[in-house]
Amino acid sequence: MTDQIGVIGAGAWGTTLAVLLADAQRPVSLWTHSAESAEKLAHERTNDRYLPGVVFPPNLRVVTDDAYLAEPHRFILLATPSAHLRGTLRRLGSVLYPDAPLLSVVKGIEEGTHLRMSEVAVQELPGRRIAALSGPNLAREIAAGKPAGSVVASEDGELAAELASVLSSDRFRVYTNPDLVGVELAGALKNVVALAAGTVDGLGFGDSAKAGIITRGLAEMTRLGVAAGAQPLTFAGLAGVGDLIATCMSPLSRNRKAGELIASGIPWPEAGERLAGVAEGVATVTGALELAAEYGVEMPIAEQVRAVVFDHLPPMAAVAELMSRSTKDELAD
Repeated sequence: MTDQIGVIGAGAWGTTLAVLLADAQRPVSLWTHSAESAEKLAHERTNDRYLPGVVFPPNLRVVTDDAYLAEPHRFILLATPSAHLRGTLRRLGSVLYPDAPLLSVVKGIEEGTHLRMSEVAVQELPGRRIAALSGPNLAREIAAGKPAGSVVASEDGELAAELASVLSSDRFRVYTNPDLVGVELAGALKNVVALAAGTVDGLGFGDSAKAGIITRGLAEMTRLGVAAGAQPLTFAGLAGVGDLIATCMSPLSRNRKAGELIASGIPWPEAGERLAGVAEGVATVTGALELAAEYGVEMPIAEQVRAVVFDHLPPMAAVAELMSRSTKDELAD
């Protein structure tokens, strides 16, 4: 069995995982979509745009020629932005090493199809073994060697265990979970809640309001997850409340920052241009609401996030809408 691991996508998280695996003395191929980007990364041996100061280990190879991914690989990690995952797989599907299982580290729900990222991957590459990685994983912290935990989810328990073993280190502890639906939905939906939490920050509403948004956001996430077949306890774990706390609270969170910028009066997409990366909650919220409509699930926070981002509803009007909702039992569906 080859020990080479491929990483498709050289953003902050893809680069971080490539470095993490290479530091564990595994040969890694980091694929980026453009020759210009690959040449820059290969020459400078660092990713200044996303991870300034993090030097690539010698066994991390940067590639842009699709043919490199036809080489034998033990696993292939999918780390592109969610909006580009399908197009990337269509480009690479005919050359990807056929026996390599796929690990999606992409957090999103596709607009139009409202599919999770593993579902997009399986639709484009049928027959592949598939897993997903999610958790409170801020790329810059992990790239700097700070300890963190995560979870690998797959319906294939043997695959999840093998991936957890490969990814784990003395600074990165990886658990397994058979609830692929729950882990993926939690990872995607928390970005939408983080947009709302960032808006609370931008409006200067304080920690009480932010705690309320996080808690009620978790309720929305769990309602939709359970309706879609997920286990409720998954939302109390690393991929759920763990990732939600990190993404809503950290100054490193792009989704929280995006909400803060929008609340300051900067419209989307201008706010997006000021971010060092992609705010996946923006790409996810429409697909999330489509999925919620399919299952008859109410998601008032997500509805207001979408209205603020895409319909240019003033953030204060969204707050008024949420606060004026009729009173109800907190534990009601």
